[in-house]
Amino acid sequence: DGKEPDFSEVQGQTAARRAALIAAAGFHNLLMLGPPGSGKSMIARRIPTIMPPMSEEEQMEVTRIYSIAGMLAKGEGVRRERPFRAPHHTISPQALAGGGKQPSPGEITLAHRGVLFLDELPEMTRTTIEILRQPLEEHRIVISRVSGNYVFPASFLMVAAMNPCPCGFYPDLSRCTCAPGDISRYLSRVSQPFLDRMEALSYEDLHGEGRCESSAKMREKATAAAEIQAARYRQESIHFNSELKAGQIEKYCILEKAAEELLEDAFRRLRLSARSYHGIIRTARTIADLDGAVKIGVPHISEAICFRSADKSIWRI
Repeated sequence: DGKEPDFSEVQGQTAARRAALIAAAGFHNLLMLGPPGSGKSMIARRIPTIMPPMSEEEQMEVTRIYSIAGMLAKGEGVRRERPFRAPHHTISPQALAGGGKQPSPGEITLAHRGVLFLDELPEMTRTTIEILRQPLEEHRIVISRVSGNYVFPASFLMVAAMNPCPCGFYPDLSRCTCAPGDISRYLSRVSQPFLDRMEALSYEDLHGEGRCESSAKMREKATAAAEIQAARYRQESIHFNSELKAGQIEKYCILEKAAEELLEDAFRRLRLSARSYHGIIRTARTIADLDGAVKIGVPHISEAICFRSADKSIWRI
C-alpha cells in the first residue's frame, strides 16, 4: 500500500527500540542477534524513519554519489531522504566496496549518510565482511587501480543481523540442533575486531512488553540529540559522536568521577579492548545528549556498557 514503515508497528521490544534510537541519534553501528522471526529485519527497516533529517551539505553529498552511480530518479534534483541499502548476503566484495575498470560506488558508498543493513551476516564470506573494517574506522573507502587510487565517502550507520547458530535457536537447547563445533565455526565467521565496532542486541532485548512509540516521536528525540552534536562539532570535520577520534573523546566526552570509576572497573572485568572502551564512551556521549546532559554520568555509562557487552559471551562457546 506504499505506507512507510513505522516503529508504532513494533510491539514491545523496549530495549531494541532504545538501541535503535541511540544508534540513529549518534550514528552508532548495531548488531542484532536472535532466532528467525524475532523482529531483527523489522527493526532495521524502521531505523531510517527515526534518523535526523539530512542537512543541505549531506543532501548534496548523497546526490553527487547517486548522480555518479547513475541512480538518480528521472526528474529528481536532490536526494532528501537518507539512503537505506540492504544487499543480499551473497554480494561480492567488489559490489560491496565498489570498483570496476572505471571505479564506481559500491553499496558501502551508496549507503553514505544512511543505513547499510546486512542480514544473515555470517553467511557473507569472510573476505566480504573484512572489507567493512576500513570504512567503519575511516568513514571512507580506497580503491586502488593502475591509474591511481580512488577515494569514495563511506560514513554510514551499519545495522547487521544474525542468528546465534546455523539452525538459529541457540542457546535454547530444546530447539537447537547444532553441535558445539558447528556453532563455534559459524560465529567465528565474524571476527572480534569487527564485533568491537558494534553495539549488540541479544534475543532477550528483541522481545518483551513496552509502549508503541511512533517513528515521528522517536525522530524528534534523535533530531534534538543530533542538533546538540552539530553545535558541539561545528569547528570539527565530524557530524556525529560515532566519528569521534581518541583525541576528540578526551575533549568532548567529560565523565563524572563516579562514571569514570565504573568504566575503569568494566574495562578490567570485561577485558575490553581499547576500541570497545572508546566505543562505550562514544555511545554514552549520545545517551547523555538524548538526556540533554553536559557531562556523562553513571546511568549513561551503565547503559552503554550493557549494549557494548550484550551477548558477547556467546562467542566464547
